[in-house]
Amino acid sequence: MPPAFRHILIIFASAAAGAGLAGCASTRTAPTLSASAVAPTPRSDPAGPAGRIDAVAVQGGNLYGEMKDAGFIVPAVRPGLVDSAFHRANVAYATRETPGTIVVDPAGHYLYYVEAGGRATRYGIGVGRDGFAWSGEATIKSKQEWPDWYPPKEMIERRPDLKKQLVELQSGLGMHGGPGNPLGARAMYLWQGDRDTLFRIHGTNEPWTIGKSQSSGCIRMINQDAMDLYQKTAAGTRVVVLPAKVARR
Repeated sequence: MPPAFRHILIIFASAAAGAGLAGCASTRTAPTLSASAVAPTPRSDPAGPAGRIDAVAVQGGNLYGEMKDAGFIVPAVRPGLVDSAFHRANVAYATRETPGTIVVDPAGHYLYYVEAGGRATRYGIGVGRDGFAWSGEATIKSKQEWPDWYPPKEMIERRPDLKKQLVELQSGLGMHGGPGNPLGARAMYLWQGDRDTLFRIHGTNEPWTIGKSQSSGCIRMINQDAMDLYQKTAAGTRVVVLPAKVARR
């Protein structure tokens, strides 16, 4: 495995892994996958390059308007803040994967929720600054609404200004879930068997990073999109992460 594929900025798992609480930050070694675990790739993506959509049915209504959820306000996404190529859309998508599977394409900055009839809901995502080194299969072990965030010690040392935003929580020094939390409105925790991959799919309070490689290694989504995907999925959902070449910025 090339050196560039051995290290990745990924999420730091707290000591209380059973609580499913984590924070995006530290550099760790990516999980080693057997050949049988490598994900099959889609046959094609008829949606084509970002910006061109074939046979698309964009979901109705204001996808990114202000929302009220669990006592919090999810802010509207200002028009133009996120390139429309990365807005949620229902697209033609030929793949070997069964409906209900999540396929992550880090190079394209897309996540697909596979549906019946050769279609999928496509979401724009943000990935780590160095793209994605990890590929293979995982399962959503657990999900959380408005998750707490526990930044690793290394991040706090690099960013002492964070201390002002942190309080003592049940699993250590962290930040309560809410609109200002980096994990956003929803988080889905990815495991392989009984091992935490340390990757999460989650919302973000920085929607302008969608379609870019600027996060600390998480799969981040617009909050409204993370909420939409969250309600479609259950614990046990299969997630396929395609091999990343050079992530487009």
